[in-house]
Amino acid sequence: MLFQYLVLDILKTVENERTISSPYHLLKGKRSGQTIQDVGIFRLHSYFGILPTLTRQIYDKEIQKLVEHQLIVISENSFQLTKQANELLQHYEPLPLNGWQYRGNEQIFFSRLSLTVQSLSHARENVMAFSPIQKDEEIQRWVRHFLLINDYKSGLLNHSLYDEILQSLERAQINTQAKEIVVKRLAGYQETGFTWEQISMEYQMAEIDVQIIFVACLHQWLNEILLNTKQYPYLSQIADKIRVEIPLTGSAYHTAMLFKKGYSIEQICKIRKLKQSTIEDHLVELAINDSTFPIEQFIKKEDIQLVLTATEDYNTKKLKILHEVLPHLSYFQLRLALARGEKFCN
Repeated sequence: MLFQYLVLDILKTVENERTISSPYHLLKGKRSGQTIQDVGIFRLHSYFGILPTLTRQIYDKEIQKLVEHQLIVISENSFQLTKQANELLQHYEPLPLNGWQYRGNEQIFFSRLSLTVQSLSHARENVMAFSPIQKDEEIQRWVRHFLLINDYKSGLLNHSLYDEILQSLERAQINTQAKEIVVKRLAGYQETGFTWEQISMEYQMAEIDVQIIFVACLHQWLNEILLNTKQYPYLSQIADKIRVEIPLTGSAYHTAMLFKKGYSIEQICKIRKLKQSTIEDHLVELAINDSTFPIEQFIKKEDIQLVLTATEDYNTKKLKILHEVLPHLSYFQLRLALARGEKFCN
C-alpha cells in the first residue's frame, strides 16, 4: 500500500497537468528535459530516481489496483483522483526520501558495505574463499582496495566498522522497522542476507513497499554519516562520492560550464552542435538547481509575477495554456518562471 500512497501523492501534485505515466518516469529517475522540469516545477525532488529498476509492468499493475479500488479514474490521456483517494492521502505521512540528492547511488553504498561486512566476517574466521554477495566487478575491486588500505588483517577495521554501523544507524532519523530491514539485507559468515521476498513475508507487506522503506533508510543513514564524517571515518570512505554534489545531468553540466563562461545560447548551440531547445532544457535544469542562476537575463521580474499569477488564476502549470494567456512570453521563459519564479520573487 505504501507504493500506492506514494503514487497517489505524485498524481495529486501533477493532477490535470501530466499523464498517468509521469510518476513512473519520476520514480525511475528518467533524465529527460520533461521529467527534470517536473521535479523543479512541482517540487518532487524527494521521489526522483528512488526506484531505478521499477518495470512498466509492475507500475501498470499498481495503477490498475488504484482503478479497481476506485481511487483514480482514467479517461483517455487524463486521470482524476477520487474523493476517497484525497481522504486517504490526508493520513499519508511521506517517508524521508532524498532521491534528487542520491540518484540511486545509495545502492552503490550498500553494495560496498554489504561486501565489506561479508569479507570481514569471513576473514575473522580465516576463511578466504567464499561466494561474494556482490557480483559487480567494480564493487569487488573497490572493496578489495578499501580492505587493503585499512589493514583489515589487524582486526581493528572489523571492530571499528561494527561500532560505526551501530552508532550511525541508531542516530539515523527513521523508524526502527526501516533499520531492521536494512540490517536483514546484510550477509556474513554462514549467514545469507534476507531476500526481498523473505522480508516481505516477515513484515506482511508488498516487496515494493519493503524496497521503498529500504531506500528511505539508506538516505537517512547516509545523511547521518556524511554530516559527521569525522565520527564515522570508515563509513565515510564507503559513502565517498555517493551524494550528488553537482545535481545536473552530464550534458546539462557541460552546457552550464559554457554558460557560466559567458557564452550565449546561440554560441553554445554551435559549440555543442545541439538544438536550441536542448540547450534551453539544460538552462532550465540549471535554474532549478542553482539559486544564483541569473533568471532576469531571460525574463523580467514583472513577467515572472505575471506567470505566477496566471498559474493561480487558471489553476494550471500547463505551458500551452499559460502561453495562450501570456503570448508575449516564450515557452522557455515560462519554464524558467515556473522552475524558479517563487524563489526569485520572494
